[in-house]
Amino acid sequence: MTLPRPHRIDLFIAALGLVGGLILWWFGLYVTGDHVFGQRGATLVPLVVMSAAEVLRRAAPRTALIVGTLAIAADQLTNGNLATVLMFTDVVYAAVVYGPPASARRIPYTTGLITVAITVVLLVWWQNALALLVGVLSGMISFLPAVTGAIVRNHREAADAARLRAEQTALLAEMDRAQAVVAERARMARELHDMVANHLSAIAIHSTAALSLDEPATTRQALTVIRENSVAGLAEMRRLIGLLRDSGGETEPGAVPSLDALDTLVARARANGSAGGLDFVLEDTRPPGGALPAPVELAAYRIVQESLTNAVKHAAPGTVRVRVGRSGGVLTVAVDSPYGERPGPRAPGSGQGLVGMRERTELLGGEFRAAVSGTVWQVRAALPAEERAGTA
Repeated sequence: MTLPRPHRIDLFIAALGLVGGLILWWFGLYVTGDHVFGQRGATLVPLVVMSAAEVLRRAAPRTALIVGTLAIAADQLTNGNLATVLMFTDVVYAAVVYGPPASARRIPYTTGLITVAITVVLLVWWQNALALLVGVLSGMISFLPAVTGAIVRNHREAADAARLRAEQTALLAEMDRAQAVVAERARMARELHDMVANHLSAIAIHSTAALSLDEPATTRQALTVIRENSVAGLAEMRRLIGLLRDSGGETEPGAVPSLDALDTLVARARANGSAGGLDFVLEDTRPPGGALPAPVELAAYRIVQESLTNAVKHAAPGTVRVRVGRSGGVLTVAVDSPYGERPGPRAPGSGQGLVGMRERTELLGGEFRAAVSGTVWQVRAALPAEERAGTA
């Protein structure tokens, strides 16, 4: 069995109480009168026992309280010592502050009942005001320290709870920050892919064609397309870098792509895919007016852009149809590409385009589907066109 190790402060308190009690005893500062143990040295026994209880006030508070209660009771049978009484009040206080929660709840009620019981018994027995004085004194050395300890403990527990809540709040804030960083990185990855993949795919296809076909006209046409896509890609990159830089509000951000630029987007895809035998047709059946929220406009534009990029990279010769419509508060985007073997060079793909389109749609609460139907590769997206999507 391992004995509890006393705290150094408890050892100091016990030593101070013992020395103070010995000084009082040496100078004879105690109550004289008829006691069960009236010998002068009898007072030292409760004093030493109470000092031992003080040693255990923090390491074993319940044991210290039991030993201290026995010592204070024995002290009443001797001439008494003020140091013994003062140390008992500290033992009661420590039992509430450092003891188990159950003991901390019970001790104030128990000492209060004992105080009331002593007062009532002495009033019945003595039938004078001295009984009230003794009852008040008993409450001061037992009930009052217990209540004080309960108040201190409650304040400590409240402070610990507040500290724990602060740590949890800081942890949640850090988790939110990390999630925001991840979400922003994903958004930047989608934007970068959608902006650059189209131009780089066209550059890769036409540069391969220029290298494989030794025809001046074909080479000149390929180089023209390569230059146009390089310039457009650089412009898109500059716009993204400008948004990422901390400009301090001195410059205005670039315009966000919208569905009004679909004609230009399809025309560019037509120029890039002509070498592969592709033709592009746009069918915009949206009713006039009725502006869409900016996030919906951007998501629809990027879905069409990525679908056209995939068509230029992978579609078989034929017609690529882009259909955009709005009905019942839903914006629909449909892109049909010929599916099958294609002659000529292909640009490599990473599969991130489909992931980006699906993420854009789901972030706005829409539905996305991409699948093969016979000889047609179909891309379908349904986006909410209500204003609530603008706050997503």
